[in-house]
Amino acid sequence: MNKLLIFVVSLSVFTLCSLDAAAYKGQSVYAKKCVKCHKGGQSFVSSKKAMEWNAIMKNEGEKLANLHLKSQNPDAKPSHEYFESGNFTKTANHLKDFLMEYAGDSGNVPACN
Repeated sequence: MNKLLIFVVSLSVFTLCSLDAAAYKGQSVYAKKCVKCHKGGQSFVSSKKAMEWNAIMKNEGEKLANLHLKSQNPDAKPSHEYFESGNFTKTANHLKDFLMEYAGDSGNVPACN
């Protein structure tokens, strides 16, 4: 019984820690893949409310990818490789967590690092 209790508590702690890390991972993705075009993320990320980011990031960020892939802006061209890759679909949930966490109506401000 004690082993089961220890296992459940350990699993709960691990799950809670990994949930907090998702927004941090999304911030890392943003820093690596988005900053080149969208500059320092605070003003860009906070330009939309959480509900707007949620709509854009549905279906593993399909709408976000389409916005970039269909864009006529030459600055969007370098992002095409990323959005067409499997890497985007793997990291989209973390990017969504980051965008939602620091949306304009969240009251949160991302750290610089």
